[in-house]
Amino acid sequence: MIVKVNNLVKRYGDLLALDHLSFEVKEGEIFGLLGPNGSGKTTAINCILSLLKFSKGNIEVFGKEMSPDSYDIKKNIGVIMQNVAVFEELTVYENINYFCGLYIENKEERKRLVEEAIQFVSLEDYKKFYPKKLSGGLLRRLNIACGIAHKPKLIILDEPTVAVDPQSRNKILEGILKLNKEGATIIYTSHYMEEVEQICTRIAIMDNGRVVASGTKEELKSMISLGERITVETFKITDEILKEIKMLSNISEVSYSENLLVIKSLKGKNNLENVLEFLKQNKIEFGKIYSEMPTLNDVFLEITGKRLRD
Repeated sequence: MIVKVNNLVKRYGDLLALDHLSFEVKEGEIFGLLGPNGSGKTTAINCILSLLKFSKGNIEVFGKEMSPDSYDIKKNIGVIMQNVAVFEELTVYENINYFCGLYIENKEERKRLVEEAIQFVSLEDYKKFYPKKLSGGLLRRLNIACGIAHKPKLIILDEPTVAVDPQSRNKILEGILKLNKEGATIIYTSHYMEEVEQICTRIAIMDNGRVVASGTKEELKSMISLGERITVETFKITDEILKEIKMLSNISEVSYSENLLVIKSLKGKNNLENVLEFLKQNKIEFGKIYSEMPTLNDVFLEITGKRLRD
């Protein structure tokens, strides 16, 4: 077990930030930690890194109890937080070299690792640039390079793709998968459900300072009542038609807005064939029609009752 958080309690005055929080991160995982703003994700990460004291519970990293002076543990951790943390007065190369130097004393080894990190995030053409000259996406890549240059065994990424362009986001996600393939265990937080669904092997959903659901994406989807969702582009759907559709078997919810008919099915049920037959029998003309199974966003909304950025 790489990380074990057990019965963690953290208070800020009267505010209970972490409410007996428990979860484990296994070696080789990309572990997604999800939750709305204020759910306790960042507090949990800061406790894992021993940057915050907590009232109750214990944390083990690499099988050892974590404490502020656990330097033997911390040297094997890389941290990339949401806010970019680099020195404006240092170039791209100098920034990466500085952060790598906090862990690697040998100059030749450090030089090799810095060059590898620069290549990893594709900043070869920007080595002499200062941070203020970089775009948001390039700045995020620099932030990642500073956190992973020393080849940590555990990498914690707290919303690393916020406010970056799609190309940079894809590059970052590809890099995370590559780091994992090379042996790093990763804890990943994000507000972008599609990212979590794309890269995470296991996911925990936090709310009000505790884990309310955890498992693979397939396991999480099996926990909710929602099944197939069918969306139909069509015109002039009356209230009477909506009532008739709602009476079809295995239908849980029907809505119609802006020429889009949305039909939600019960868990484990497929209704596309029935819906097509209904439209045909009632001579309802339609354009595009498509079916999709529940997403992580559906899981999140049903379990927490909140949108991710609430």
